Amino acid sequence: MARYVKLSAISRIHLPEDDGSDMDAAVARAMEYLDRAIAPVLPDHPDLIALPEAFDRYPSHTPEQKRAYYEVRRDRIRDHLMAYAREHRVNIAYNYGPVYPDGTKRNQTVFINRSGGIDGFYNKNHLVDTENTLNHMLFGKDAPVIQTDFGRVAGAICFDLNFEELRCKYVKSQPELIVFCSQYHGGDFLQSFWAYSCRSWFLGAIFQNECAIVNPLGTKIAHSTNYYPYVTAEANLDYAVVHLDYNWEKLYAARCKYGTAIKVYDPGNVGAVLVTSETDEFSAMDVIREFDITLLDDYFAGAMAHRHAPGMIEP
Repeated sequence: MARYVKLSAISRIHLPEDDGSDMDAAVARAMEYLDRAIAPVLPDHPDLIALPEAFDRYPSHTPEQKRAYYEVRRDRIRDHLMAYAREHRVNIAYNYGPVYPDGTKRNQTVFINRSGGIDGFYNKNHLVDTENTLNHMLFGKDAPVIQTDFGRVAGAICFDLNFEELRCKYVKSQPELIVFCSQYHGGDFLQSFWAYSCRSWFLGAIFQNECAIVNPLGTKIAHSTNYYPYVTAEANLDYAVVHLDYNWEKLYAARCKYGTAIKVYDPGNVGAVLVTSETDEFSAMDVIREFDITLLDDYFAGAMAHRHAPGMIEP
């Protein structure tokens, strides 16, 4: 059945100059500026708001002041966002640096739900070396797929986008949405490649850069601009990615039977299309099964099996 969710991402959160003399006041001021930055997307009634990596630090702080600020901040902004999520009935993806009970730190995106609780978190697997050597953070080891009230979600953070190890984990688990909280953009190529290869929607919340929503075929469907430092768009999480080979007639037959109750989106040039259900009566996978339509991954697996069959590879 159609599962449209509204996704929002915010890029620009300008904290004022701070002299570091009152860290309690600095944390309170960061909360005020954060609330102002989020406010413009609330009229869209998003299901999820993604915030960029490390947005709630003061550029004017010296390294020593940053450490003092983080020590005072701890989980206070996270807790503020938990209350905010409960008040506005919205999921929030918040990136920060929690301190664990043993004193170690992580670069973490926490997924806050509409009730003000926490559905799960992702710890950055691929730190920049100075995050470890200077900030004493530990590398994350897991790549969880987190169940939210709207779908199955995974996280990625900044430097992560450069590494196959994490991406390949998501290729196997195929979350419905990857939330990328970052200081680094990665370029349209890497964002689209992650979405396409993982067969997942991709939501990028990039600090002071373009935020984007990319569909599972790697097509950017919406983005922030220099005028509007935020973006909101709908994503249908009831989808299937299929190859066109052997499916042309089947897709046409499905469209003839169901009309506008399904959509077949073709980005061109890649030989694959995105099939979505636009009704509450059946799912995209119901259509796939009814018309015996071959999924993209099954098509590629069959091609590989054919190649590796006895006698098929040249001596």
